Amino acid sequence: MLRRMASTIASSSSAALTFDLIARCSTTRARASTITLPHGPVQLPIFMPVATQASLKGLTPEQLEETGCRLCLNNTYHLGLKPGQEVLAAVGGAHKFQGWNHNLLTDSGGFQMVSLLKLANITEEGVRFLSPHDGTPMLLTPEHSISLQNTIGSDILMQLDDVLVTTSPDHVRMREAMLRSVRWLDRCIAAHKNPSTQNLFCIIQGGLDLDMRRECCKEMVARDTPGIAIGGLSGGEAKADYCRVVVTCTELLPELKPRYVMGIGYPEDLVVSVALGADMFDCVWPTRTARFGNAITKYGVLNIRNAKFTNDFGPLEEGCGCMCCRRDGMGITRAFVHHNTAKETVAAHLLTIHNVWYQLNLMREVRTAIIEDRYPAFLRQFFANLYPDKTKYPTWAVDALRGVGVDLLTKEVE
Repeated sequence: MLRRMASTIASSSSAALTFDLIARCSTTRARASTITLPHGPVQLPIFMPVATQASLKGLTPEQLEETGCRLCLNNTYHLGLKPGQEVLAAVGGAHKFQGWNHNLLTDSGGFQMVSLLKLANITEEGVRFLSPHDGTPMLLTPEHSISLQNTIGSDILMQLDDVLVTTSPDHVRMREAMLRSVRWLDRCIAAHKNPSTQNLFCIIQGGLDLDMRRECCKEMVARDTPGIAIGGLSGGEAKADYCRVVVTCTELLPELKPRYVMGIGYPEDLVVSVALGADMFDCVWPTRTARFGNAITKYGVLNIRNAKFTNDFGPLEEGCGCMCCRRDGMGITRAFVHHNTAKETVAAHLLTIHNVWYQLNLMREVRTAIIEDRYPAFLRQFFANLYPDKTKYPTWAVDALRGVGVDLLTKEVE
């Protein structure tokens, strides 16, 4: 019996997005909600798998759908290079190009300022790249980024922002990037041709400077975009600093809009970030770590390449509902995946299915716990599973959760 029924508390709508707030945690700042996008409803909190070049490495669209995914990512920069805007326009957008009937979110290409910085030159006009494919020059402006995303047809498109790693000591450059991101948002809004069918999200910048983040929040909220992202994190900063930025931003953001923290994917980061008030996350880690032979489980990451799995005929994770683990006595065994990790791509394929399902199911469990108003107990059980020895709980997580009313160390697992 649910202690709280999953009925809408409050709603808001823009041209192409409806936000329904379903439940709030009575202790933390976690909330459960539903956003309705042009390609269907999406339940939040959510983890979004990353299909950078219009494919999730190792999965067909049908297999991705099987995991329960209803919103995944494509990358504007990469799709702009190949297959290119002309091909995407000819086929009718990325949904048709990749055979995906559910929602898409596109990264603007701004992150490539960090990942490809040696190939990029940033000015007020935009970002000049040398293609990592063939060295040809490419100019990515706010207008061109939006034009590409309009052609891609993503349900959520991101503004082009000026991204700087949070660990940069250059305060002047960080402030320049924050203010430029605000100016570029205005250019993105002006360039956006399809506001009735595509949602443009702004991106809050400002590094680890909380006053700068507050200033950026004020400016971005004033632009009234359908959703709001917190960007520039996952760049090597300490987890405690990350949590301070997320808390600072979420407490200033409108309650009836989705809050997206970009580039976050470790399970601990996800559950803590939800407690701090965030709703949406993405990361390549679950699929990338699968290609290195790793399975994500509620007890930690298993390196299936390890020789101890040679004769292990159990599933990747007992009780897992993914198509690899649930097949009633005919499931994929650890021994089979171990046998293939060094020689066949099938191992990476199977681990990708499992890892993506794990991440999506984790967020489904988080959502249920919020609706039933037992999220603090969920958090205590989550960390108890991951760290049997409480003395090994990560300090950053303990401190961050204590700040929203959950003490992992002194209360018993429920």
